[in-house]
Amino acid sequence: MSMASALWHGFADMGAVEQKGPFVVSRGEGAYIWDDRGNRYLDATAGLWFTNVGHGRAEIADAVAQQLRTVAHFSNFGDFVPETTATLADRLATIAPVPGSKIFFTSGGSDSVDTAAKLARRYWHEMGKPSKTIVVGRQKAYHGMHVAGTALAGIPANREGYGELMADAATVAWNDAKGLLELIEKIGADTIAAFFCEPVIGAGGVYLPPEGYLAEVRDICREHDILFVVDEVVTGFGRIGGEWFASTRFDLQPDMMTTAKGLTSGYVPMGAVFIAPRVAEPFYAGGIWWRHGYTYGGHAGAAAAALANLDIIERENLLAESKRLESSLHEHLAPLADHPRVEEVRSGLGAVAAVQLADPAEALPFVNTLREHGISGRAAGQGAMQISPAFVMTDEQVAQLADGIRRALG
Repeated sequence: MSMASALWHGFADMGAVEQKGPFVVSRGEGAYIWDDRGNRYLDATAGLWFTNVGHGRAEIADAVAQQLRTVAHFSNFGDFVPETTATLADRLATIAPVPGSKIFFTSGGSDSVDTAAKLARRYWHEMGKPSKTIVVGRQKAYHGMHVAGTALAGIPANREGYGELMADAATVAWNDAKGLLELIEKIGADTIAAFFCEPVIGAGGVYLPPEGYLAEVRDICREHDILFVVDEVVTGFGRIGGEWFASTRFDLQPDMMTTAKGLTSGYVPMGAVFIAPRVAEPFYAGGIWWRHGYTYGGHAGAAAAALANLDIIERENLLAESKRLESSLHEHLAPLADHPRVEEVRSGLGAVAAVQLADPAEALPFVNTLREHGISGRAAGQGAMQISPAFVMTDEQVAQLADGIRRALG
C-alpha cells in the first residue's frame, strides 16, 4: 500500500514486496486491524498466532510503561533478578503442566527451542550419558528459525542453502508414532537426547494430531529414556482451547515445554521454557553452571506485560472463549471444504484452523484477494490459509470470516 522502505521483511520475496509495496498496519483493536489508508480488516491470524487477548489493550501498555519507569530491565544472570521477573516465574509455575517446574526465560519462541535443545544435551552429559545428543523432530513441524530449531524442524525449504546446520538432528513422520520407534531401533535410544513435538503443527499447515498420537509418543519417550519436549509456542496460554496448555489438556507431562507468543499476547517479545523437576534437579544440586542465557531473557518490561496479559485471560475467562472458538471455527469453516478450490479444512481442536487450497500456488494471491474482502490472512504450510484469531473474536465475526473466505474463493 505504501512505498517500499529500508525494511527487509522476514519470509518474503523482497523483489515482489518492493514492486507492490508493503501492507502497512497502523492500528488494531480487538479482532480488527487497520491499514495506513484507514481500511479495516478482520485479523484472522492474531498477528502471527500471538495476539490472544486482542489488539489495543491499554492495560498491558500501562503495565509496561509503569515497569519501564521503575526499572526497565536488569539481567537475571548469576544471582540477579528484577522483582517483576521473579513474580512472573512463580505465577507461571502455578499453571505449569508438571508441578514443581522451573521457568527459564528467553526472548521468544526460537530462543526457547534452542534453549531446550541445549539443555537436553547438557542434561544427559550431567547424567553420565554424553552419547545422547540427537534431537528428533517431525515432518511438517516448525520450531523457530535458530540453528537448532531450523535443523530439527520438518520443513526442508527452510533448510535449503545453509549447508548442514546441525549434525545431531533427525526427522520422523508427523502422524505415526511407529516412525519414532523405528528411528530408535535404527540408531539406538542411547544416542537420542530428546523428541520435540508440537501438539498441533502450526506454521507447517495446522495439522491436528491423530487420535492417541500424543499419548503414544509420550509413552515411547518414557520407555526409552528420551526427553519429551512439547513445543507450545503456538498452542500455549489458551490457544489449545479450555486449558492453559495442550500438555495439560492431553496430560502430556513434558520434560520441557517451550512457550512464547501468547505469554504476552505479543505485546512485548518474550518466551519461557518450563522445565520439569527431573531435568532441573542436577543443575540445582550445587556446583554446576549452565552457561546459557539471554541478555533480554526475563525482561522486566516484558514480564509486566505477561502479568497483565495473564490477568486479562483469567478475568475475562478467555480460556473458555478459546474453547468456544474451537467449536465456532469448526462449524463455520468446515463447510468450505465443499468448494472446488478447497482440498480440505482442518479444524476442531483449539482456536486454530486451516483452509487448504487445492492448488498451493494460489495461496499467496489468495491472501491479497482476502484483503479485498476485509480479511487479513496468511498462508501456512503448502497452500493453506492459517486461521488463529484472538480469543475475543465473536461467533458473529467468525461467521463474517467464513463468509469473506467464501466470497474470496468465488
